[in-house]
Amino acid sequence: MINPITENLELVIFDVDGTLYDQSKLRSKMLLALLSYYFLRPWKFSELLILYHFRKEREKRAGEEIVDLQNEQFVWCAKKTNYSVKKIKAVIEKWIFNFPNKYLKDCIYPDVDTFFKELKKNNILIAIYSDYDAGLKMQSMGLKADLLVSSTDENINAMKPLPNGLNYIFSALAIKNKTNCIFIGDRQELDGRCAEIAGVPFLLIDKPQANNFYKSLSKTLLNVS
Repeated sequence: MINPITENLELVIFDVDGTLYDQSKLRSKMLLALLSYYFLRPWKFSELLILYHFRKEREKRAGEEIVDLQNEQFVWCAKKTNYSVKKIKAVIEKWIFNFPNKYLKDCIYPDVDTFFKELKKNNILIAIYSDYDAGLKMQSMGLKADLLVSSTDENINAMKPLPNGLNYIFSALAIKNKTNCIFIGDRQELDGRCAEIAGVPFLLIDKPQANNFYKSLSKTLLNVS
């Protein structure tokens, strides 16, 4: 793994899903929870289509700027199902934005918290840029950042790989030299491309070595600080 951590490092930006925690582990837990819930409520089984279409419609719009993305994402899903926007919001809030959070502490990658502490100790800023609002997720994982940014924020309204979110972070944190920053993500086609367009160094989390990824970064940071 090539570590772009240097003594001039000012800011580390993290994606969240699949970057700070093991997404496959979370999905296994969520699959069991969903099956258990809907097995006892077969009359609600079609609600699973809401989860499918919500994610699918968002994926279709990668790289797009969308006015009022926060609400439009529910409208897209409504057009693909027979449910109202109100119903869709309720299902998404439950199964995507809230319910999974209780599992995150168990799914977080090893040494993430140690790396965050080392960054703080060295006065290196921490920012989050996620396609989804990450506030509750960060709380659930016991992690704190200097700035949280989501694609659905009203001052972003753009899906990765557009660099709107990264550019906002640089502006909000008064970063003048992007080469003194790192964006860490788990998807080259989205996070990596986003970093490339924004002109910031990118580090792709090595999934096969994920359990040692943040430990290695912490050691590198100690060696250069």
